[in-house]
Amino acid sequence: MRLTMYSDYAMRVLMYLALRRPELCTIQEIADAYGISKNHLMKVAYQLGLSGWIETVRGRGGGLRLARDPADMRLGDVVRATEEDFRLVECFDPETDTCRITPACRLQGVLYKAGQAFLDVLDGYTLADLVDRPRALARLLDIRPVAAGGR
Repeated sequence: MRLTMYSDYAMRVLMYLALRRPELCTIQEIADAYGISKNHLMKVAYQLGLSGWIETVRGRGGGLRLARDPADMRLGDVVRATEEDFRLVECFDPETDTCRITPACRLQGVLYKAGQAFLDVLDGYTLADLVDRPRALARLLDIRPVAAGGR
């Protein structure tokens, strides 16, 4: 299984905001820190705001910040919100399935269980787990961590 760049960027935005909380951050500074496209991040940030993961503040001096405590943000929930589809093979969608062996094939069930196991593992971790070494991450991003308890 492979996550989309969209989910990858969403996780990166959330990690950055967790390191800088409770401060407001701009999309430009996040893009600069990771060396990625501001345009891509704008789309990601917009969706994260609609989904309630982040708070967006408009206007001069505005920016982004986490809407919740990182310890309350399960990674599985983030991935479910940012991935469009979990159809690993064509037979997962009965409307487009043209595979001749679908009625007798067990692969679909095995892959479904594997996908669920993937999400179950992600459900065991939170955003706080991803940023539990804030000083090391901040050094790599060339930023100053704000979150309390930095190591």
